[in-house]
Amino acid sequence: MYIFIAALLLNSVVTSTTVYPKLLIDILSEKSIISYSACLLQCYIYYSFSASDFLLLAAMAYDRYVSICKPLQYPTIMSKTTVCIILFLSWLLPAVQIAFPTLLSANSKLCKFTLKAIFCNSSYYSIYCVTTAARSLADMFNIFTLILLPILFILFTYTRILIISYRSSGNVRTKAAETCTLHLILMNFYRYIIESILTD
Repeated sequence: MYIFIAALLLNSVVTSTTVYPKLLIDILSEKSIISYSACLLQCYIYYSFSASDFLLLAAMAYDRYVSICKPLQYPTIMSKTTVCIILFLSWLLPAVQIAFPTLLSANSKLCKFTLKAIFCNSSYYSIYCVTTAARSLADMFNIFTLILLPILFILFTYTRILIISYRSSGNVRTKAAETCTLHLILMNFYRYIIESILTD
């Protein structure tokens, strides 16, 4: 589980690096100016690493499920190879999926050149002359596959953990609570990210 926490921390560093240096430059300068390509790059990096957070949280939930519900099979199921594949896919899938709407945005015609936002988030859609159906469908598909499906998977695994813990002894319940506490705290933190993504 600690490797997934380290990956989440790495994601936090990367997403912070895409936002805060430019934000500090904007605060120190008289005008906040960013090129369109730099804005798209900032959005791409921010959203791909934010989406990979949800896949990493789903991987943590699966890791907790295996450790609590199948403790004897844990070393076999969660081997180093499996963990490396999960980490690689957690970063690769969002990068590939978010590349499509970003490429569609790069070829769109702009009607305005002023963006009213602190950093380049999905509010840059307001500067286009026409919003294409392909970009809207790609965005909905990405939200469903990269945010909602991992959340449903997390809920499913924690339901299974609660059912098995309820049927087991008090010692197993205590161990399950200790094991899952950190993950539940992280999920509460990411609730705010979900709200910010869905309200953009």
